[in-house]
Amino acid sequence: MLQGLALAGVLGLAGCASTPPPTEELAAAQLSVTRAGDADADQYAPADIQQARRALSQAQAAMGMDRADEARTLALSASALADLAHARARQAEAESELSARRAEITNLRQRLQVEE
Repeated sequence: MLQGLALAGVLGLAGCASTPPPTEELAAAQLSVTRAGDADADQYAPADIQQARRALSQAQAAMGMDRADEARTLALSASALADLAHARARQAEAESELSARRAEITNLRQRLQVEE
């Protein structure tokens, strides 16, 4: 009977082995959020960057409560949301640049017609 209890205890401990902390995922999420912020996501994709920051904060809180799986999932979500915010900010910047170039072309065409 004691052997059965000892074996159950060992198996129970093996089943409780925790997953390693998602330190790499959290660092990557932090980097993605920072990169999006540097790309003016607050201006061009405010909802996306806000969600990314919230997910990162929740991931850090989960990490502090030793909930590694939840922290990993939230960190990956934060990274994806931050990457989306970064892409949308870059798109908005590109569209703004395109609009400026088109205005320059229109201006140059008008000047060429006047000079002829």
